[in-house]
Amino acid sequence: MKKIILFSTVFLLALISSNPCYAIKIGLQTGVERIGVGSSNDTSIIDANTNRTVCKIDAMKGYEIIPYKNTMAIRLNGKFYQIYSDNIVIKPAEGGFISAKRKWYRGFLMIQNRNQKLTVINNVELEDYIKGVVPSEMPSGWELEALKAQAIAARSYALANLGKRASLGYDLKDTPEDQAYGGASAETAKTNSAVQETDGLVLTYNYKVVPAYYSASAGGKTLNAKQAWGSDLPFIRSVPSFDDNVKKNGHGIGMSQHGANNLAKQGYNAYQILQYFYKNVKFAKANENSV
Repeated sequence: MKKIILFSTVFLLALISSNPCYAIKIGLQTGVERIGVGSSNDTSIIDANTNRTVCKIDAMKGYEIIPYKNTMAIRLNGKFYQIYSDNIVIKPAEGGFISAKRKWYRGFLMIQNRNQKLTVINNVELEDYIKGVVPSEMPSGWELEALKAQAIAARSYALANLGKRASLGYDLKDTPEDQAYGGASAETAKTNSAVQETDGLVLTYNYKVVPAYYSASAGGKTLNAKQAWGSDLPFIRSVPSFDDNVKKNGHGIGMSQHGANNLAKQGYNAYQILQYFYKNVKFAKANENSV
């Protein structure tokens, strides 16, 4: 069994525990009638119910999968063949990538027939997920300290919202409804550095990881959660957002992304940026360890 253990460092001020989190499940497609998939290297499609190989797929070749009754079918050499399973996995060899939605992803794909429609899930390690979130949520050319603040906020939001979409079979969507996620196709060297330099860092309040809400811009001043959602959050406060020259875009709660970049240009580091936008938060590091 895996468990998140949080270690303190010089600037990490809290020790907390959280739910097990070796990987996170991201919904890429829900309730679709066909999907295109592939792998960067030769691999197999596995029946997740029996762990048996269904068929082999070739590297850099596209395949179409459709629901068929309560199972699925795959197009091979121009013909559809039934897959006698409602739950399959495509996992590339080490160092490989899998494709869906015309993008490359780390980790592996889970494809499920749910009510005769397909759900496609990317099961991916948390840090690899954040690598695909940061450049999808914030321009990769922005200041490094702003990108690092984004990485910490995104990681905190993800951990605080594990299981949010459990009824659909995954944790979070890959859209701004949760967090925009472009997989490995979105990654850049600079944004990956921002993720690596903040490896495992999260925001906490009262010994719990907080859902660090953020939006593109607040239009001059962020809002208290109560102003927008009717109920207060103790780690959210209303502050000047340092984005006066940008029209409000989003809910305006928590970190303004434009404001974070402007503060970074003024010399603020990622930790100062986050402590400015969130009230009385502390930092902790979530590391995976066996117990």
